[in-house]
Amino acid sequence: MSTESALRRVSSLISHINPNNTSGGSYSWYGGIQLAPPDEIFNTGIRYKADTDPRKVDLGVGAYRTDEGKPLVLNVVKKAEQMVLQDLSLNKEYLAIDGDAKFVKLARELLFGPNCVAIKENRITTLQGISGTGSLSIGTGFIAHHFPKGTTIYYSKPTWGNHLSIFQNSGAGIPSKPYRYWDAKNRKLDIKGMVEDLRNAPERSVVLLHACAHNPTGIDPTKEEWKQIASVCRERNHLPFFDSAYQGFASGDLDQDAWAIRYFVDQGFEMIAAQSFAKNFGLYNERVGTCSFVCKDSKQAAAVLSQAKLVVRANYSNPPSHGARIAGTILGTPALKAEWIQELKGMANRIQAMRVALRGELERMKTPGTWDHITTQIGMFSFTGLSPKQVACVVDKHHIYMLSNGRISMAGLNTKNVKYVAAAINDAVVNVRD
Repeated sequence: MSTESALRRVSSLISHINPNNTSGGSYSWYGGIQLAPPDEIFNTGIRYKADTDPRKVDLGVGAYRTDEGKPLVLNVVKKAEQMVLQDLSLNKEYLAIDGDAKFVKLARELLFGPNCVAIKENRITTLQGISGTGSLSIGTGFIAHHFPKGTTIYYSKPTWGNHLSIFQNSGAGIPSKPYRYWDAKNRKLDIKGMVEDLRNAPERSVVLLHACAHNPTGIDPTKEEWKQIASVCRERNHLPFFDSAYQGFASGDLDQDAWAIRYFVDQGFEMIAAQSFAKNFGLYNERVGTCSFVCKDSKQAAAVLSQAKLVVRANYSNPPSHGARIAGTILGTPALKAEWIQELKGMANRIQAMRVALRGELERMKTPGTWDHITTQIGMFSFTGLSPKQVACVVDKHHIYMLSNGRISMAGLNTKNVKYVAAAINDAVVNVRD
C-alpha cells in the first residue's frame, strides 16, 4: 500500500470514529461526545430556583431546612469552627493519605461504638473520605482492584441514584444487580423478596445495605428483619457494604441508628462501611466522611489500609482538612458533643413532626389510599407512592418540586406549607390516573 493510500485509510477510520470529522483535518477529540442527561436531584433544585411562583415548595432538596425553610448551620458547628480557626498550631499542609488521625479515630468509634471489640483488636481500618460519595468510591475502588473479577454488588431496588454511578465508574466498572426492597403495593419493605434475592445471588457477592433511613424509601428493616438479612449473608458468604449517611439524624439516637452495623460486626462479619457527616453535622459542602474495612485480624487490616491508600492516592491524593477538624473537635470535646446530640435530636424531631402533620392532613381530607407509611418511614426522605403522572401534576400545577419516582424530602416541609402540599397531593391522587 502506498503512503498516500495509507493516509487515506487512516483518515477514513478517523471519520468513522468521529462523524463530525472532515477530510480537511478539522478532527475534534470531543466531536462524538453526547450531551449527558441532567442529574435529576440537582436539576429539580435548579427548576425550583428558577420558578417565580410565590407558592413554590422544594421537596427535592437533600439537605435539612428549618421551619422557616432556611438552611441551618448548627450552633455547635459555629463554635467548633471558631476553635479551629483560633488554633495557631494548625496549618494548611497536606493531610496524610488516610486523613486526619484524630477525626478518623473518633468517627470510627461513633459508627462502631467505643467498646467495639473489633476496634480494640485493631481489625477495623478507616480512611477519611470525601463525604459519602467519596467514601463509597474508596470502597468500590478497592473492590474493583482486589476482589475476584466479576464480583457483583447487589443493591436495593430502589436505591440512591448515585450508587449506580459510583459502581460504574470504579476502576473498570463493577457489575451490579438489584434485589427487591420496596413493596409498592403495600408501601413497605419486601423482606421476603429481599431475602430470596440475596439467597439466589452467587456466593461471595457484595451486598450494599443502607444502615438507616433508607434513601429513597425511608423504610428500614426491623431488628428481626436485620437478623434475617445477616443470616442469608452468612449462608451465602456475602460481604456487607453499609452506607451510613444518617446516623443520629434518622431517629435522634446515634446508637439506634448504628444498630445494624454493630450487629453485623458482633456476628463476626467482614465488611465495608461508608460514613457521611453531611446530614448529621450539616457539613454538606465540607465533604466529610470515612470508609472503614472490618477484617479478620490486625495483619489483614494493615494490608487493606496500605492498598486502600493507593486507591485514594491515585484519585484525589489526600482529603481536605477543614470539615474533618470541625467534626473532630465536636466529637472530641464532651461539652460540644453533648450540644451536638441535642441539636441533632431537634432536627430529627422536626422531621418526625412533619411526617405526622402531612399524614394527618391527607387523612383529614380523606385522600384515597392509606397514608400510614409516611409515619412508619424514617429519616429525611419519604417514598409517597405517587406515580410519575401524579408527580407531574404536583410539580407543574402546584409548583411543588419533587423527584419523578415520588420521593420527597421531609425537610422541605414546614408548618407554613404542609397543608398546601397535602392539598396538592390530594388533587393529584383524586384527579390523575395512569
